Amino acid sequence: MLKINKTINYSIFFIFIGLAYSCKVQQKFEKTEQEAPIVLQGPGWAAAWQQKAGEYKALCYQAYNLARLRLDFLVQQTSEKPLAIVTDIDETVLDNSPYQVHQALRNAEYSDSSWMEWTARVECDTIPGALSFLRYAKSKGIAVFYITNRLEKERTSTLKDLQRWGFPDATDDHLTMKTNTSGKELRRSKVADKYEILLLLGDNLSDFSAVFDKKPMVERNNQVQDNAAMFGRRFIVLPNPMYGDWDGAIYNYQYNLPPKEKEKIIIGSLKKY
Repeated sequence: MLKINKTINYSIFFIFIGLAYSCKVQQKFEKTEQEAPIVLQGPGWAAAWQQKAGEYKALCYQAYNLARLRLDFLVQQTSEKPLAIVTDIDETVLDNSPYQVHQALRNAEYSDSSWMEWTARVECDTIPGALSFLRYAKSKGIAVFYITNRLEKERTSTLKDLQRWGFPDATDDHLTMKTNTSGKELRRSKVADKYEILLLLGDNLSDFSAVFDKKPMVERNNQVQDNAAMFGRRFIVLPNPMYGDWDGAIYNYQYNLPPKEKEKIIIGSLKKY
């Protein structure tokens, strides 16, 4: 009888320890989740919208349908140069939302190493409407140039991703990577030297003009207003709430600030009641 009681007591003891440990782990998990700043979890929520929302797809189709209408109009104009389209890659023709989910689940921000680990997988999906539009442009004899802020190290994997989907002009001479600066004006100018650029496609304002490059938040928005006539005519914008200069501008591009400090600045900048 004594032996049985001891066994029962030991069992109760270990069950108690197990429950206590489980509660501690759960509390730690909940605490981590509650303390995770929006700059860490926000991109994951935005990625959910990009992956699941019909509205996101509708906006992309809307952008590319408009691009096709504009293209049909612009090709009727005479030009001494051959015609071209310049497009960004990430969140403009290729979908990187799985990377944002991966980082959010780890409570981690963007890093070059984690990003290159993702692009090396060559697993990007396409942005709705992108492939059919660029193929249509190519069928009209229009050259496609890809200007991206991916690094030169990512050239091979980037070309593989574009080629496996059948994107037109997915060749070395039509792909320009980031070198010394994230600004794209010089790279666009090199294309413009030989081609008449009809349309610029992108998800970030700096994909269109240097007037937007790393400008303070207020100035960025003022420049959008000043250039309002260009959007939908020459500039075709794709939606991207996950990342971009739009969030960097809120905390003055101080990317090295701790996540909590960024969160404080972002929340402080928002309208509330």
